[in-house]
Amino acid sequence: MFELQRLRPDHEAAVLDFELANRAYFAASISDRSDEFFRNFTEEHRALLAEQETGNFVFHVLVDQDGSVVGRFNLFDLTDATAVVGYRVAERVSGCGVATSSLRDLCRIASEEYGLRTLRAATTNENGASQRVLEKVGFVADGPAEVGGRRGVWYELDLANL
Repeated sequence: MFELQRLRPDHEAAVLDFELANRAYFAASISDRSDEFFRNFTEEHRALLAEQETGNFVFHVLVDQDGSVVGRFNLFDLTDATAVVGYRVAERVSGCGVATSSLRDLCRIASEEYGLRTLRAATTNENGASQRVLEKVGFVADGPAEVGGRRGVWYELDLANL
């Protein structure tokens, strides 16, 4: 049904559609992308691809059978076999287990393909849905965080426990 794919140049239009269609939904629980982000999306997409080439970031999109993007699952700051996870799923698939199953896939990929041993993620205190996803996958709370100027919680997962 859905496939987690490493971000490529040809994903640009589908990612933009995904971000625009879900902008208000995302802004309710995470920092809003600015109008400038959308005006300069081609440059933003190219910048992500360039960052990915450094090896310090790996960006993924969750693609539906029709080619539309229904989620983004990213690994940031890959250092010493550790990375920070960020993800978002479209409102239309929210609550259906898509985030949980895709995050599990990302964790497997992080371990098997990228050699990572530890993943960290932060959520705002208001984002209970994301906290539940992290906990279902096996992440454990690891202390306070600040996420986009909001109070939150850091979570950590030892990939050896998968």
